[in-house]
Amino acid sequence: MGQKSNMEYGEILAKMLQKETISEMDPEQDKTKFREFHVLLRELFPNVFKACEFEEFDGSILLRWPCEEGSDPIEAAKKNAPVLFMNHHDVVEASGNWKYPPFSGTIAEGKVWGRGAIDTKGGLFGMLQGAEELIMEGFKPRRDIYFQSACNEETTGLGSDSISKVLQERGIRFKFLLDEGGMILYDPIGGADGTFAMIGVGEKGCADLKFIAHSNGGHASTPDKDTPLVRLGKFMAECDNGKIFDAYVSDAVTEMFSRMAPTMNGITKALLGNAKNLRNTLKRILPNISPTANALVKTTIAFTMAQGSGGTNVIPEEAWVIGNMRYSHHQGREESINEIIEVAKKYDLEVEVLDPGFESELSDYNADEFKLLEEGVRENFDGVYTSPYIMTGASDARFFGRVCDKCYRFVPFVISEEQLEGIHGLNESVDLDTLGPAVDFYKYVMKNA
Repeated sequence: MGQKSNMEYGEILAKMLQKETISEMDPEQDKTKFREFHVLLRELFPNVFKACEFEEFDGSILLRWPCEEGSDPIEAAKKNAPVLFMNHHDVVEASGNWKYPPFSGTIAEGKVWGRGAIDTKGGLFGMLQGAEELIMEGFKPRRDIYFQSACNEETTGLGSDSISKVLQERGIRFKFLLDEGGMILYDPIGGADGTFAMIGVGEKGCADLKFIAHSNGGHASTPDKDTPLVRLGKFMAECDNGKIFDAYVSDAVTEMFSRMAPTMNGITKALLGNAKNLRNTLKRILPNISPTANALVKTTIAFTMAQGSGGTNVIPEEAWVIGNMRYSHHQGREESINEIIEVAKKYDLEVEVLDPGFESELSDYNADEFKLLEEGVRENFDGVYTSPYIMTGASDARFFGRVCDKCYRFVPFVISEEQLEGIHGLNESVDLDTLGPAVDFYKYVMKNA
């Protein structure tokens, strides 16, 4: 068990939440508040900062806990590949009417409340507190352990992008890494009568595309056919029917279904329990079940922004919409973008790739490193199953594919459906009684890595 009570752990996390660290899209954002947060981390985890080498990358940080004092990191990595633990310290804005002020770190109702409690100052607390306790216990790592935390994961991703490039240039490659991602949920896909630790083995790429329609404009009293907004509307309607991109049920998805099937009943249990042999059936069924199921097996695009003319009686000379595409591993970035461009051509639309996104590979759920995470769950959470899954959202782990083949995404918190909805929403909170097991999980993985 951890060295402190869950209430004491909650008080440490509360201090982290009380420091506002909202990141902005502007890469030139003043980093003062992030550096002040680093000072707070030094106060909360003094032994970590004594034992570790510290580097700052414009507000983002990298810590190295050497396996041998004074050892060269490159030589140490050649002898025994290091491991990396990640969680970012920036947060999204916290507008709206919160039950407790979003940067108060209020402890009430058995929870710690505040922006970042789960995403992901909570995870940052868990991994640093785990290391802090191991150092106090006299533990010496058998391989270098790195800790990384970015100040712009929620926005530009520049921190992790730059740090991963520097590590690549230094010749450092990791045995595995653990970043934010899945958590411990009851009935994560519907119909599964059990609690599952969902460990992300990969994430879909994310691209932003602008679709532009041109015309000669004119007065709204004499509209021509297929004006810019009409063409854009027809284009979006075709995309919305879901038939543009191919469905494919990957091994990671069939493994997830196979692991959850024993907790299900009826036809769902029979179908998902035999998922590996029923891929063709599932790829026809899943896109029609729910948006989540569809996203597991296909590239998706959501239209998020639009602009027409500046007047209610003016046909625009130019109108545009922006689509946020999440491309699947089986189609990838290039093929997915090319397919949507071909559809856009049918409606005489120009396509501008605003951000092509970053592709990352799937990691092996049969690897010893994944099994270590499973063991960590079993040791610290009673009655919890473990399953791989593919994240439809993005994490900073994607950048570290440059220096690691086994990138896993998981924060060991037991959370409710309501708490899941609080991520980037109102009333973000984490239960006090999940903090101790989370610290112990990180300790277990560090000790046995």
